[in-house]
This record gives sequence, C-alpha cells and structure tokens, in this order.
Amino acid sequence: MTNIINTKRINQITTFLKSLNIKSKRFSEIIETQNISVIQDFNQAFIHSSEDKIINYEKLEFFGDAVLRLAASNFIEKKYPQLSVGERSELRAQIVSDEWLTKLGRKIEIDKLIIKGPKALGDENSKNTIIGEATEALIGAVYKCFNSIQEINLWLDNIWEEDSEQFLKAPYKYKSKTVLQEWCQSKGFDLPVYKIMEVSKKNGDLKRFSCDIFIEGLKESSAFGKSHKQAETNAARVLIEKFITKGKI
Repeated sequence: MTNIINTKRINQITTFLKSLNIKSKRFSEIIETQNISVIQDFNQAFIHSSEDKIINYEKLEFFGDAVLRLAASNFIEKKYPQLSVGERSELRAQIVSDEWLTKLGRKIEIDKLIIKGPKALGDENSKNTIIGEATEALIGAVYKCFNSIQEINLWLDNIWEEDSEQFLKAPYKYKSKTVLQEWCQSKGFDLPVYKIMEVSKKNGDLKRFSCDIFIEGLKESSAFGKSHKQAETNAARVLIEKFITKGKI
C-alpha cells in the first residue's frame, strides 16, 4: 500500500527535502528527526491518483494552489512595492503558472519521487502536467508543516526574483498573444487570425504544429510548436519582436 512508508522511501524523501536547501532551522530539524507524520504528508504529495484513488496528491495540490498565490503576493509586495495592482497581477500570474510549476518541478527533479500507476506511467503527454501538479502539492505539504508561508518564501523568493526580472524586462515574451491583440485593437484592426496546421503526428515533436498569423488579411509571421497553444504563442512572439525591431511597438 502506498500509505505504508518503508525506510528506503523515508530516506529518499529526506534526501530530496534536504536538496531543496530551504534555509529554515525548524524545517531542517523536522527533516533530521524524520518526523513520520510529516514524511507521510510529503509522501502523499508524490502519489498520483492513478496509483491510489484515495491517498494521493490532489488535496495537497488544491491547498498548495492557494498557498502559492499568497506566498507570491507576499514576495511581490516586498520586492516590487512600486508596481500597480494590475502589474502585480500580471507578474503573479507568471510566477504561479502551470508552466512555471513544471519548470520548478523539473529543476528540483521531483519526477524521481512521483509514484504513478500503470496508466500514467505510459502517458508521455501527461508527464509535464503531473510534474506541475506534484510540485504544487509539495508546496502545500511544506506549508502544512508549520501553517505558515515563511518556509515557502525562504525557498522560492530567490527563484522568483530571477524569473520576475526576466518577465519585467520583456513581458511580451510571456504574454505575446495578449500584447498582439492589444496592439491590433489600438490600431483599429480586426483581431489577429491564427491558422494552425498539423505537420507531424509524433507526440512531443517541437515542430508538430505550424502557425501562421494574419493581420488584416496579410500573413505577418509563422512559427512551430509541439501543441496548438505553443505554436500560436511562438508565432505571436516572433511577430511582436518583428514589430519592436521596426519600431511599431
């Protein structure tokens, strides 16, 4: 049963938690003493529903979603007090996004801890989604240790600072479709038209889909992506960069 933790699993989880390098004395003490109830919470954060329908990460993921948004708001308030409410919302949306969670999960190699059932093990398309969900559940589990966001901020603030600086320097790279739509509206143009074509049947192919963008009937840019959404985003980014180079934005 997945709710019974053997010594090997306890050591695996303990080693992983140490690798997060959360600079908190009370968090370190919990890890060192291998508090079994706490370890069980963390173990649950790594169990996918395909493995266990009852004991899995879904409740911790739901909890982690709220915790993540609160901790991110706390970070933005301390680091960027000059930002308007709208700018804060845009920044927060980036640093709590599913894509950001998946990137963090890959960075900390959470996939090595995740326990999946046979169905999920064979599904490459869901791999990134599961990594992001488990990472959010991990955040919920860290919070549950102390009912405090302190450890979340101690862990994530430095990561958020680096990612926030990248976003604030070039926000269009992260919300290119929105920027393009707003540009069209400011010029009195119709909304951009995205035309997608599947050029490969291979899952995970970075050039599986191509996207052409038309503005006022004229083809303005093209790009590839491994999904419809990514192809559209990439094509919009290419076009925004072209407009910036030509001084249109």
